[in-house]
Amino acid sequence: MKKKVIKTILLITLIIYAVITFINQQITLNRYEENQTKLSQEIQEESEHKEKLVATKNNVDSTEFIEEMAREKLDMYLPTERVYVDTGM
Repeated sequence: MKKKVIKTILLITLIIYAVITFINQQITLNRYEENQTKLSQEIQEESEHKEKLVATKNNVDSTEFIEEMAREKLDMYLPTERVYVDTGM
């Protein structure tokens, strides 16, 4: 009778340990899946950024790009252009 009680207690303890281990593994797996999703999204965003940079690199020598940069960064304009400044602010 005593052996049967000990075996039952050991079996219950083993089952509880297995359930706790399974739950902890599921939690860890869920964290890994969330991390994978986040990293996949970051990879996609960086790939899009890279494509934009490559397009800009290929466009650097074009006249349109040079004119645009001169206007935006250096406030330079073609002699035939009229520039209007909004002073209403």
